[in-house]
Amino acid sequence: MHPRGRWATERRDGGFNRPAGRERQTGDMSETDTFDLTLERIALIRRMVVAWNGAEAGAPMIHPDAPYGSTDRDGDIFNVTGDDEGADEEHRAMGDALCVFLQNAVLKPGRYQYHNPLAKLDTSDVFDVFRDEATGETPEHITFEVTDEHLRLLPRLSLEWDDAYDVPGVDPKRPYGHMTWFTVEMAVHLGEPPEKDADGRAILTDEQENRLERLHREMQPAMQIFLRYGDLGPGLFRQPEGTIGWEPA
Repeated sequence: MHPRGRWATERRDGGFNRPAGRERQTGDMSETDTFDLTLERIALIRRMVVAWNGAEAGAPMIHPDAPYGSTDRDGDIFNVTGDDEGADEEHRAMGDALCVFLQNAVLKPGRYQYHNPLAKLDTSDVFDVFRDEATGETPEHITFEVTDEHLRLLPRLSLEWDDAYDVPGVDPKRPYGHMTWFTVEMAVHLGEPPEKDADGRAILTDEQENRLERLHREMQPAMQIFLRYGDLGPGLFRQPEGTIGWEPA
């Protein structure tokens, strides 16, 4: 398993420099972090390639070799920003941009189609839930039904910065923030808290486990569609002191 750094908390403790567009604001009530979600950052979000991290329980992650569609990461960033010197800093800022977008953008449930960017990329140590393990092939075009359940889970994903891969992704051990028994946490987020036994341990049937595990793997295409088609305009967002959530400033 690769070492990972929780950018959402470590930056607040001073472990990382804040990227451009993210500043500390001090007010009478509390301190907040703010982040500027620009048109350029939204354009980079639209280009993000969502793959699957096979470690632990597995979780969506941004493709480390082609985060914005091609293997020329800095060139992809330059094509959007026009800045040929600030690619590293802008790439790092996309961790917060992704978190802001997942927590604030909106999308209607429904059937969506997209061209699968993973089809043209070499297989690596990250995966694609649609890839045939026997042939190594994955479809070039994906049609997928995004449901209310996917949309309720997307803002609950526990994002982190993967230092080994140098991309943002979802914590594969605790993908929804708190529990390694992630299907129980999913059920709670979906408004279906499981019953408990005499010792207070959650009870999930095999049918429930299988359904939630399948739903979890579907978060890869759901997230890809959300980044392509989710509706959110540019603006300033704030992260109140003591929280990891983002809201319009």
